[in-house]
Amino acid sequence: MNFALILFLLTVFTGIMYVFEKVKFLPERRRRADALARNFESANREAIDRGEKQVIDARNALYAETMREPWWLDYTAGLFPVIAIVFLLRSFLFEPFRIPSGSMLPTLYIGDFILVNKYDYGIRLPVINTKVIEVGAPKRGDIVVFRYPMDESMDYIKRVVGVPGDTVAYIDKKLTINGEPVSYEGAADWVDPFTMVTLTRSTETLGGVRHDIAVDPRVGPGLRGRPYDRVGDGCRYSENGFVCRVPEGQYFVMGDNRDNSEDSRYWGFVEDRQLVGKAVAIWANFSDMSRVGGVD
Repeated sequence: MNFALILFLLTVFTGIMYVFEKVKFLPERRRRADALARNFESANREAIDRGEKQVIDARNALYAETMREPWWLDYTAGLFPVIAIVFLLRSFLFEPFRIPSGSMLPTLYIGDFILVNKYDYGIRLPVINTKVIEVGAPKRGDIVVFRYPMDESMDYIKRVVGVPGDTVAYIDKKLTINGEPVSYEGAADWVDPFTMVTLTRSTETLGGVRHDIAVDPRVGPGLRGRPYDRVGDGCRYSENGFVCRVPEGQYFVMGDNRDNSEDSRYWGFVEDRQLVGKAVAIWANFSDMSRVGGVD
């Protein structure tokens, strides 16, 4: 389901009804209400002149009833301002997402509701996602939401490991970027709270961003399966890892749960046009509200 398209169509439809309400339906109701009020006053002139409250209240009730917006306008034109605000906020500022899998553990948990900044990587037209204003670009260490390259109707979330022009190597479960080893600290056992499997957790520093990753000591350093044909010649694979050269305008992404993530190792690079935005905060997790806060 393309929620962005549905929201856009709702905004257009309710906006049209809002305009019709202001320029056609409301003036018609007002003319009808004014005519009924005048007729009522003519028929009850003496009582109104005497200031009889019951008669005056009846006139006011008649006017208010005639001016009342019908239900079908209340649920279309009446909702336009709210729908328009939601559409603009979601399209250009922040969009909420829910984490559906454990591929970003231990950083993001299943059930985390996150906010994604929509403007850090450029202002894009809603629905078609075409960039119209350059603002910035993903950096190493950013957590990004993007359209899954194998099926762009789906949204994925991973961490940027390589930016355009980088050579990314992952050998024996250690990252090297352009020949420089990435720093790792504090390796220790950590139990995945969803599978109860004991993993090795350590702190990785990537692009100046310190974040925790997890690896499964039971799994070898090579791929678990074969890469998709989409990868092409961009990566070279071996039994103990891979080396990839990131093309211009594209990004190499990986999950923090390194041995339990289908990412650029398998389906290749994320194109700039497929970017949705940068994950900046956890705004809710109804199983554990202590998780609310920023993300690195």
